[in-house]
Amino acid sequence: MDAKIFFGSTEQAGNNLSERQSPYSGDIVSRAPVCSEEDAKKALEIARLASKEAKNSTLSQRCNWLLDVCAKLKENKEDIAQTITDEVGKPISFARIEVDRCIETVSLSAETMRTMHGETINTDAMDSGKKTTAFFMREPAGVVVAITPFNFPLNLVAHKLAPALVAGNTVVLKPTPEAPLTAYKFAKLFIDSEYAIKDALSVVYGDAEVGSALITSDIPRVISFTGSVPVGNIITKNAGIKKVSLELGGNAATYIDASADLDLAAARCAFGAFVNSGQVCISLQRIYVNAAIYDDFAAKMAEESKKLVVGSPYDEDTFLGPLIDDEAASRAQRWVESAVTEGARPLLPIERDGRMFRPCVMADVTDDMAIVCEEVFAPIVSLVKVESFNDAIPRMNNSPYGLQFSVFTNDLKITQRAISELEAGGIVINDIPTLRFDIQPYGGVKLSGVGREGPKFAIEEMTEIKSVTIC
Repeated sequence: MDAKIFFGSTEQAGNNLSERQSPYSGDIVSRAPVCSEEDAKKALEIARLASKEAKNSTLSQRCNWLLDVCAKLKENKEDIAQTITDEVGKPISFARIEVDRCIETVSLSAETMRTMHGETINTDAMDSGKKTTAFFMREPAGVVVAITPFNFPLNLVAHKLAPALVAGNTVVLKPTPEAPLTAYKFAKLFIDSEYAIKDALSVVYGDAEVGSALITSDIPRVISFTGSVPVGNIITKNAGIKKVSLELGGNAATYIDASADLDLAAARCAFGAFVNSGQVCISLQRIYVNAAIYDDFAAKMAEESKKLVVGSPYDEDTFLGPLIDDEAASRAQRWVESAVTEGARPLLPIERDGRMFRPCVMADVTDDMAIVCEEVFAPIVSLVKVESFNDAIPRMNNSPYGLQFSVFTNDLKITQRAISELEAGGIVINDIPTLRFDIQPYGGVKLSGVGREGPKFAIEEMTEIKSVTIC
């Protein structure tokens, strides 16, 4: 099936199509138009013209719009899950979970917007003031450009579209080239809805040329991007005076304390390190283990990792499917080979078959090895021995990234210190840093980005505060 361009509510087939091959089978699973700079500019102009109608639409219409999309998502759950598996190789059980999370994200956005409001201000609170009727209100920012990655090709689109549209903005979406059909099917649910605002959503496809046209234009007021640090850096330098929200890379770490439940920690860490083949921004990459329980935990971690099923993403029992492409698989192999050369010890056989890469647990890793310094985005996790939490804190923080960290402990003082001293946008206690609830604020510090997602927080990013004073 071919994805099509949406110039606002008008669907248009492209003449020049790019083919998407399954990362598992190599079969062609979708095709999408190759858009141009002119296409991007056309979509932006349509969004600009539609922004007045979107702003003036009623909140009830916008909430009904999102809830109608939720209903259609439920009806089409299996088809969309299969499309995710086709395009990015995500195991089908996890693709279904992604659709469920998308439904929650869209419905949460509607529920959140119904109760968001401004507040009154006491302008006579200071000696220089006087009594007035003063308040602030939120207004849509205008045109939002949304650029999304491959690893969650449905739910990460939802985290941008749903808050933006329910707040009264118009949107131009550029989805990942790896999953154009997933984005097209999702966008079509919005555009075909009986509650749709005419021309409020456009979808264009492409790489750097299209992305550059979108971010450098004077039309959008918000750029919402999820992806790599290098691209985030380009956006920051070229966007101009706009609101820019960036969810970038991570190098998630956890600490295993001697007081922790090791069976729980090992089972959860195996999940967090290898879910989606490690292709998650908050995939667990570094595990700092108290020396007193290091050997015990390492053995349990290896055993839990061995249980994970690697195979066809279409099999119900598969936990790890293929990496997204050959370069990702080759890069993962280079990471592991480099670490072994530097002295790391694999606890499981290093096995790769094309894009299929088995879970890799590396022991005896030290801070100077490249495998713990950069984001690997692959099914590789490193175990680092530390003497105590005092030893772990500076090592965990010694990263240019700060998305999410976690600690496994039954010591209240360590819990309190973790919350206070770890440098990340999110801290998880007694579970993995890969844990994310879509209702929560999500985003990082340092090179992991700026701004926050989660319906309430994304709506705040995509609206402007207007202050009103009546004397």
